[in-house]
Amino acid sequence: MDEQVVEKVAGRDVPGVWDAVVVGGGAAGLSGAVALARSLRSVVVVDAGEPRNAPAAGVHNYLSRDGVPPRELTALGRRELAGYGGTVVDGEAADARRLPGDGPARFEVVLHGGRVLRSRALLVATGAVDELPDVPGLRERWGRDVLHCPYCHGWEVRGQPIAVLATSPVSFHQTLMWRQLSDEVTVVLHGAEPSPEQWEQFAARGVAVVDGPAAGVRVQGGALTGVQLADGHVVPARALAVASRPLVRAGFLAGLGLRPVDVEVMGHVVGSALPAGPAGATDVPGLRVAGNAADLVAQVGSSAAAGVLAGAALNADLVADDAARAVAARRARDSSPAAVFAPRSEAAVAARVLGARAHGTSA
Repeated sequence: MDEQVVEKVAGRDVPGVWDAVVVGGGAAGLSGAVALARSLRSVVVVDAGEPRNAPAAGVHNYLSRDGVPPRELTALGRRELAGYGGTVVDGEAADARRLPGDGPARFEVVLHGGRVLRSRALLVATGAVDELPDVPGLRERWGRDVLHCPYCHGWEVRGQPIAVLATSPVSFHQTLMWRQLSDEVTVVLHGAEPSPEQWEQFAARGVAVVDGPAAGVRVQGGALTGVQLADGHVVPARALAVASRPLVRAGFLAGLGLRPVDVEVMGHVVGSALPAGPAGATDVPGLRVAGNAADLVAQVGSSAAAGVLAGAALNADLVADDAARAVAARRARDSSPAAVFAPRSEAAVAARVLGARAHGTSA
């Protein structure tokens, strides 16, 4: 890194060219940053403070941290990163571009407000935003009793009346997942129709099916009590399962030529993500992605694991770059006139040419 350029962060000098900038301060981004910092890399995390799971009461399926509130987990991650010398900047990326030339800085990330961060590597872990069906009340209850993932929230609503808002064929697969958790599951048809096989499955599993569409939700005492249908009927429910449409936060990457692609399940577009290979590799050298930005179904645990893999891979990329730069610098030194006529070089040449006859002596 270029240690001649510094800036002030939290009252201390930091490098003007970071080894890595991480955009996104959730489980994936912080885990990747910790992996880099533990390898003695200078790393800064840009965190907009808008995690996808913010409305949820707790994180689940994360060994030893089950039930921890999302923001508490983030605070723990920030403290771990700080312990290894990493830095977090509160802000949002507005633009990212590749820098010309062969200097150490390859990327420039511009934040809203104008601050600029330059780095040798870039990890994108911005997550996704859930787009919900246009039904009044869903957004206000999202992550509380309007839910999308049986693995994230199923235990908490087990045994209770659950409604499923059927907006696509994926909803019917979702229905059978929720049926595992409750004997009282009702499908509300809201733009999708089950296949004959699915009708048979629902009948066999005791799943009720009602015609929609849904017009809203009923809430009493701060809790969901039912789904209001357009015809006035109410389907009793303590939880409403909805197939959201996660859209990756990636507008700032357009300048790098990295754009989201549609993700399809059962022939239906269920969201968007950044195309990535193993360890989050992309078509942009030096840029990797992790978490929901690349994998819409990743939970907190798998997002954290993906962040570690991407961070480790970026460190390996930097190791290779360090070696290449060191070799180039060594070759430049060895081929310079000063190096050719240096006393050590002349002595080495004399020894090869004269051998034992050096300085007029003989064996």
